[in-house]
Amino acid sequence: MRAKASVHAWICGLTLLAMAAGPGTAAAQGTNAVSAGYVGTASDIGLYLAARKGYFRAEGLDVTLSQFDLTNKMVPMLGTGDLDVGSGTVAVGLYNAASRGVALRVVADKGSMRAGYGYEGLMVRRDLVEGGRYKDFADLKGMTIAVASFGGGNASGANQALKRGGLTFGDAKFVTLPFPQHLVAFANRAIDAAMTNEPTMTLAVEKGVAVRIAGNDVIYPQQQTAILIYSEKFARSRPEAALKFMRAYIRAVRDYNGALVDGRLAGPNAGEVIAALTQYSSLKDPELLRKITPPAVNPDGHVNLDGMRMDLAFYREQGLVQDPAIKAEDIIDMSFVDKVVNELGPYRPQGAVR
Repeated sequence: MRAKASVHAWICGLTLLAMAAGPGTAAAQGTNAVSAGYVGTASDIGLYLAARKGYFRAEGLDVTLSQFDLTNKMVPMLGTGDLDVGSGTVAVGLYNAASRGVALRVVADKGSMRAGYGYEGLMVRRDLVEGGRYKDFADLKGMTIAVASFGGGNASGANQALKRGGLTFGDAKFVTLPFPQHLVAFANRAIDAAMTNEPTMTLAVEKGVAVRIAGNDVIYPQQQTAILIYSEKFARSRPEAALKFMRAYIRAVRDYNGALVDGRLAGPNAGEVIAALTQYSSLKDPELLRKITPPAVNPDGHVNLDGMRMDLAFYREQGLVQDPAIKAEDIIDMSFVDKVVNELGPYRPQGAVR
């Protein structure tokens, strides 16, 4: 395991939590029962496909998928072991939870940047582009920019856009709005720009209210946008189940990659991916799913450590990190991914996969 000593230090506290865990936990129900949380985004596709295609069952696992509206609501349950697997973004809250002794591990990629797959990116209001107010990144100075939160990778991405114009985070005015509200804010001219994601990006262009400047595959190619998380209790007390879960997940992610062609869901198995997304995610329009830029997910599961370090540095600059000594490596454990890739071999694209 590549997680540092601070991860192991959580075990003492975890022992007490395990003793206090109630009979409703997955572990109490049986060694094959696994509870997993998801937030309903497109990048949760590995979980959707593994469930839909029977990969979890093939591993002998009884996986219960439960939807949460926020990753933050999963974190305490991961810490106590009442939730075995979680998913979400690489926000400052993960680091602060680890600093407080919440025992969890980042175990796999669930959304990252790849050339042509800028699922998140910078949009600028159309009238500002057409009127000449915005010509390049330096023109973001003084603009009102929407982000989903200040303590997430979304704001860190906006910071990278500003850097490309020789600016700092303080050179723009920031407001926090949920991604779907970025579209309304553009239409009402309440914001000048936004670091937003799909499907808002596609819809804003279609409605003529904003221009796509660049995806984060260009602005912030190292970005690690989303991750799969294990509770420490699950990883340490049930390593065989944790490995089986990862094997099913990686198989599903590889299937997903088979649907990606030229920045769209257009591969030979795109239909099954779109069906899974409309079943589990908040995206219910199959035609829209064929038009948006889908998220990239590493078919070998590894996270981008450089991107996580850059996000953490940004959070630290903003005074959001509680423990000044914490490092990205302290919450990462790629051992399960490494074992699965060693078993299956590195991913090799076939056919139309690009």
